[in-house]
Amino acid sequence: MNKLRTGDEVIVISGKDKGKTGTLTKIKGDRCLVSGIKLVKKHVKPNPQINEPGGIIEKESFINISNIAFYNTSAKKRDKLQINLDEKKGKIRVSKSTNKEVK
Repeated sequence: MNKLRTGDEVIVISGKDKGKTGTLTKIKGDRCLVSGIKLVKKHVKPNPQINEPGGIIEKESFINISNIAFYNTSAKKRDKLQINLDEKKGKIRVSKSTNKEVK
């Protein structure tokens, strides 16, 4: 079970972008998109119907979810998440090092 959600601040723990942080934008199976991480160059043909110029663009590529970890912005380091049960809210995600709720 994956405890990360879109919108979380994450840090890359392995690969060429190791140590970089970004926001999780999309999760698809065991792969995910992180803003500003694993930029690749893509050659695009011009499309006059939608007024799109051709050329080489840079875009984010998918990265394996095992290569990222939750980034605790208050502690400025990576952290693990745990699930706690609350009577009013139900399941909540909690940072293990600070015991504070994660949005």
